[in-house]
Amino acid sequence: MQRKIIVVTAAYGHTRIEALGGQIALLPIIAEAGADGVEIRRELLSEEALTHLASLAFAIDLHNLQVCYSAPEALFEADGALNPRLPALLAEAQTLKAQWLKVSLGHFHHHATLETLRDWLATSPVPLVVENDQTACGKLAPMLRFKAACHTLALPVSLTFDTGNWLWVGETPENAARQLAPAVSYIHVKAAVTHGDSFRAVPPDTADARWLALLNNLPADAPRGIEFPLEGEDLTAVTRHYVNLLREESHHA
Repeated sequence: MQRKIIVVTAAYGHTRIEALGGQIALLPIIAEAGADGVEIRRELLSEEALTHLASLAFAIDLHNLQVCYSAPEALFEADGALNPRLPALLAEAQTLKAQWLKVSLGHFHHHATLETLRDWLATSPVPLVVENDQTACGKLAPMLRFKAACHTLALPVSLTFDTGNWLWVGETPENAARQLAPAVSYIHVKAAVTHGDSFRAVPPDTADARWLALLNNLPADAPRGIEFPLEGEDLTAVTRHYVNLLREESHHA
């Protein structure tokens, strides 16, 4: 079965997206590049656009693309409580006809909160995926604790594995892949190189070969999301290049 490739709209950069007319303007580019789907970013939607998610869903469907929805929110707040906005975010994802909602982990402390999470997820048809972000909450130890808790309680929650983010939090991506792979259902692909005292995301074929090799440690059937910069005069050609690269990456690594 052909591997599914998702294009994260943020890969085109906020300035370029705004100049083109918003995320909806990227749909023909992503579709013509041969991708299977698009990741819509909530932070790139205006308040008005958030009231027209059904129209955006219609446009995505016209381009024969699958959709996932990313919200710049943590599942758990600073005091360990569940994010009370999660039910509303799930409802937005449902309106968008998203295949899953993605959030970051945040401050996971108490297993007791997971029963409430179970109740919330039971009322929504949209699965939840939780990503390792670039904060201390996204380090391997809390991600492992959350993975173990979800497994013990049989919660319908899986993980998004962001390949590059591990460097931001001082972890080794290969070690994280070995320990989290069984729970990973979606992969955010980006390489990272040093940039001053931090890192910056770059395409995997312009960096060390470790990044494409890393993907071999993750589930082969998990969709790959392009989350590194997509730049150039011909965005369709650039996007098509990376769609093809990631679809066939097992042959390159």
